[in-house]
Amino acid sequence: MNNIQYISKSVATATMNIQKTVQLLQEDCTIPFISRYRKDTTGNLDEVQIETIAKLQKEYEAIVKRKEAILKAIMEQGAMTETLFAKIDKSFDLQELEDFYLPFKKKKKTKADVARENGLEPLAKIIMSQGKEDVAFLSTKYLNETVRNEEAALQGARDIIAEWINENSHVRKQLRRLYERKATITTKVVKTKKDDEAAQKFNQYFDWSEPLTKAPSHRLMAMLRAENEGFIKFKIEVDPEDAYALIDQLVLKGQNASTSQVQLAIEDSYKRLLHPAISNEALQEAKTKADANSIQVFANNLGQLLLAPPLGEKRILAIDPGFRSGCKVVCLDQKGDLLYNETIYPHAPQNETAMAMKKIKSMVNAYQIDAISIGNGTASRETEFFIKKIALDKPVQVFIVSEAGASVYSASKTAREEFPDYDVTVRGSVSIGRRLSDPLAELVKIDPKAIGVGQYQHDVDQNKLKEELDHTVIRCVNSVGVNINTASKHLLRYVSGIGEKLAENIVNYRSENGAFENRKQLKKVPRLGEKAYQQAAAFIRILNAKNPLDNSAVHPEAYGIVEKMAKDLKLSVNDLISNKEKTALIKPENYVTADIGVLTLQDIIKELEKPGLDPRKAATVFEFDPNVKTIKDVKPGMLLPGIVNNITNFGCFVDIGVKESGLVHISQLKEGFVSDVNQVVKLHQQLTVKVTEVDEDRKRIQLTMVF
Repeated sequence: MNNIQYISKSVATATMNIQKTVQLLQEDCTIPFISRYRKDTTGNLDEVQIETIAKLQKEYEAIVKRKEAILKAIMEQGAMTETLFAKIDKSFDLQELEDFYLPFKKKKKTKADVARENGLEPLAKIIMSQGKEDVAFLSTKYLNETVRNEEAALQGARDIIAEWINENSHVRKQLRRLYERKATITTKVVKTKKDDEAAQKFNQYFDWSEPLTKAPSHRLMAMLRAENEGFIKFKIEVDPEDAYALIDQLVLKGQNASTSQVQLAIEDSYKRLLHPAISNEALQEAKTKADANSIQVFANNLGQLLLAPPLGEKRILAIDPGFRSGCKVVCLDQKGDLLYNETIYPHAPQNETAMAMKKIKSMVNAYQIDAISIGNGTASRETEFFIKKIALDKPVQVFIVSEAGASVYSASKTAREEFPDYDVTVRGSVSIGRRLSDPLAELVKIDPKAIGVGQYQHDVDQNKLKEELDHTVIRCVNSVGVNINTASKHLLRYVSGIGEKLAENIVNYRSENGAFENRKQLKKVPRLGEKAYQQAAAFIRILNAKNPLDNSAVHPEAYGIVEKMAKDLKLSVNDLISNKEKTALIKPENYVTADIGVLTLQDIIKELEKPGLDPRKAATVFEFDPNVKTIKDVKPGMLLPGIVNNITNFGCFVDIGVKESGLVHISQLKEGFVSDVNQVVKLHQQLTVKVTEVDEDRKRIQLTMVF
């Protein structure tokens, strides 16, 4: 099986499309570039499909590499046979390959090794052949100084047989299928930890049992965390009688003189070797699936958060609210640069309300503030009410902004580089303001795990999590495009073809030579060659460029085609852009070239209608219920406005204007069955919910959607 055949099993598209996509990936083309500018080559595959092909190609390469290592190891032992070689050569299942290799794998000295050293392998072969010989009598022939009696001889032979059964790839394969169908998760509380306060959040798993196939990912992750923290013991098992019956069918040859000995070996093999290995495999397989599920939830949430509506280039007053330590206030210009910072104390215990009002009013006037951004942490609602009481001289919009990750950013190397002369409180406030004007540009500076929009992100495979989240950030950044003259190096590094070093070089070049005037100027950036230019150029934007296409998603390789379109319509390129009446007259099939086909041309025409259009919606002000400030104000039966601030597999959390977010369980999202929460709600979606239950002691609020 070659790589294309391997990928074709999982990706539903023509073989030629896969072939071309793999070729582009091997030529170091990025996924955003391929999906956007090579649609005709790939058969219009989207980013997700191309990412899948890239992952499967890596998977295939890993399997081939492992096969080569296994073949080499067995050949070096002089144990390779034609049959075994054919099995390994044909297999593209890593688990199966490891089963084939198991008998030849170097391992610690086993009971079977000791039995072989004692000369008992011939006896084991006789018993395993299951003939008519009297094995008890035969065993007397194998007595020696280390094997003192018949039972010791039979025990040694059974140890060897148990190992053979354990190393039988067919037995392992069938046993895995049994575990897939019938495995059960069972948990028991650790008695010495039962009354620990920290253990109480896991109390439903103190004595729990359910089929492994029915355990949703979030529940499995919760149980695993409880075990890791030492509160419960956790095991995966099937009915041993089912396992014995299965192995009996595969190993026994009817009733004979050796049957009882082989059955004893089967039980020993299962208890001592097979069950520990296969149950661990079943757990790891379930964990892998749960990881994938959790990672996908996190990636979906992150994507929605990064593409949250931006306010745009406005002058912003940002507030990191607090009580005793005061509210940290910063004023930012249209580019997000810090103009001024101050601390005010409008709340208890200082209650300097009048002075704080005066200062806010003065800052709004002095720095021509357009909008106010308030972090949604402690004292958020109180600060919002305080701000709205101020009689400002001009209308100013007030926004509540998620401050998740702001504290992580404020203490980061990135923040120290940006604001070396300011402390963490000022940096955090700046982040709260910037994420209102452009959430994407600000949030890329923060480790996605710190943003807190997922479930069990610290428990999943961290390499896979990072890989998926990086893909998500890259996808979002390139779908929006980047203003090269204002973007930070942290944002630029996610642009197709750029990366960390080139991003730094671009910023340095910009500092030394001033703003970029056109896309071609990118080629003057040190170490930015033709390949990087090809991959990156169409994803960067240059506002007010001489060539208007430099502020669009049209790739420079297609500029000549656009010029021809304009010429055929007797227009300049400037006059063609945003002229929907004229672009409607363009027939893409008239402009097909060897490199650019109809699908790409259709995209070009759409882009000409609205060049450089930001796919994100505009930010809008949201009003919480003014009578609800703390959980004490929340009562069952209330209808409240809210904003979705996290999505999990079991439901969504909604900010209703108090510190504690309420949970809308998946069963309460809408009438009827819901398989995917994301199909019903989106992050930052504004909605109305009904309070069904309030538990002040546990700080939990249960909600239902208003249908």
